[in-house]
Amino acid sequence: MKTPVRLLLTLLAIVVIAFFGALGYALVPTHTRPIASSQPPHSDAASIERGRYLAVAADCTACHTVPGGMPFAGGLALDSPLGAIYSTNITPDKDSGIGKFTLDDFDRAVRHGIDDEGVTLYPAMPYPSYARMSDEDVAALYDYFMHAVAPASISARANAIPWPLSIRWPVAIWRKLFAPSPDAGPFNASRYADPVVARGAYLVEGPGHCGTCHTPRALTLQEKALDDSSISFLAGGQRIGGWSAVNLRGNTADGLGDWSKEDIVATLRSARNSQQAVVGAPMNDVVVHSTQYLSDADLQAIAAYLKTLTPTPGDRSAFVANPATATALAAGHEANRGAELYIDNCAACHRTDGQGSSKALPKVADNSSVLAEDPNSLISLVLAGSSLPGTAAAPSPLGMPGFGWRLTNTEVAQLLTFIRSSWGNQAPSVSAGDVGRVRAALEAQGLPKTSSND
Repeated sequence: MKTPVRLLLTLLAIVVIAFFGALGYALVPTHTRPIASSQPPHSDAASIERGRYLAVAADCTACHTVPGGMPFAGGLALDSPLGAIYSTNITPDKDSGIGKFTLDDFDRAVRHGIDDEGVTLYPAMPYPSYARMSDEDVAALYDYFMHAVAPASISARANAIPWPLSIRWPVAIWRKLFAPSPDAGPFNASRYADPVVARGAYLVEGPGHCGTCHTPRALTLQEKALDDSSISFLAGGQRIGGWSAVNLRGNTADGLGDWSKEDIVATLRSARNSQQAVVGAPMNDVVVHSTQYLSDADLQAIAAYLKTLTPTPGDRSAFVANPATATALAAGHEANRGAELYIDNCAACHRTDGQGSSKALPKVADNSSVLAEDPNSLISLVLAGSSLPGTAAAPSPLGMPGFGWRLTNTEVAQLLTFIRSSWGNQAPSVSAGDVGRVRAALEAQGLPKTSSND
């Protein structure tokens, strides 16, 4: 009997030692390099305008402004695997906002994820990306928020994260393990021979924080890469708000390999280009609040940088143009139930040749969203529909209705399998089970419940 007791006591001792070791590691203060002494002591109009532009590039509005609410007053629910995290008030209100922050306090929060009380921020705040921002840009951003944003006396809402996941100190361990070291320094432009590409890399990796959505994450929820030194960077795969973030690397089927720089610029400016369109609300919001307002030079720089990214290996999708589908559909020959469903539901807009209508109705032949390995976005699109926002460059909003009310899970799977294997598209098939899981998730978010009859 003594051996089991000794074993139990040994295991208990190991657990206790591990717990206090982790707690001690989490509570060790993180020292960051102060930057206030190296920055101009007084803000001016040029610095404030630079900060305003950076706030747009960093898309601060998207997370820190409730629709119809005061700018940057927080309170927006951000979904996370732990539960809902509510964004904070980042107006210069001294009681409920950041009005008491010094420049160094602001820098620690923005680039290092530590608030003015030393508490680690949840990485819903993309400080692992913002860590690449320059001292000058952080100072300009501070000037803008302190001198050009109206203070709002709105207290933060409590996060909807259940105990024990709500215990905060373990987040400090995550930060120390996975966020850039405070000693790593900001973005290094000398890695790039072309200054235009370097500017694009800075915007994408830093303030634009594109990897926050477009880079796959590990089981411990950190991005698998924070810059282009890894093939995982911007390889897509995350699901954001029910939509799959697309591959932004050079893959010709489901990436940007066949996109021109002008296609990328047009999409960032208007959520669409001559052949394709943004699918899903998350990226629509980025275009509406952020990228449509970037300068042409910066949009060109982003496009130039993205076009340098090599494709990820192991493509499961491809496109080899084949007129057989268009010929058959034009002649009234419907090879299977998927073809019938396409004619009945899709062909009026996307045409029997799958080419859609330039700048209005995206093509489905050789469409990177159609060819994505993960069909989640396509399933959501067919079930619930989606819309393109109006922007300065493309004022007319466009929309696609949802068909979840009339198509069963099996029919949606048949339709999408047909689309993903026609006109030369070569992408994995879709199953009724895939559709059922997405339908259930959409219904949990408020989509009217329908009978799939499956």
